Amino acid sequence: MTKSTHYAKAGEVERKWVLIDADGATLGRLATKAAMILRGKNKPQYTPNADTGDFVVIINAAKVQLTGNKAAEKTYWRHSGFLGGIKFESFAEAMEKHPERVIEHAVKGMLPKGTLGRKQATKLKVYAGAEHPHTAQNPQKIDLEA
Repeated sequence: MTKSTHYAKAGEVERKWVLIDADGATLGRLATKAAMILRGKNKPQYTPNADTGDFVVIINAAKVQLTGNKAAEKTYWRHSGFLGGIKFESFAEAMEKHPERVIEHAVKGMLPKGTLGRKQATKLKVYAGAEHPHTAQNPQKIDLEA
């Protein structure tokens, strides 16, 4: 008798809430851990074409760090679609204005491109300070070093 592979379906996935403290964390390592949890790759019922991931709450986004000279050299850019409409912003400027978007940008770059990746990205909640409005969901704190 052969056993068939189990594929997770949308309604039968049990979602948890995970809390990650970004205080002193490296941006890339934090983003890979968050992307893995959002996709559900840390669960045994992971299915590549289904959203099996958990909700991720990241606090203290303003205290995230980069290694080496990247803090001085890294730039973010966007284009309006018009001629000459490109805008550049350094990592330091982005952290001053909107530190949440820096982490969101890093995590979204590690998710699949398409409808599934966009759906998984909606489960990411990033906050600059230590306060977050998701205490009612009782998020489980995750240690990044482990």
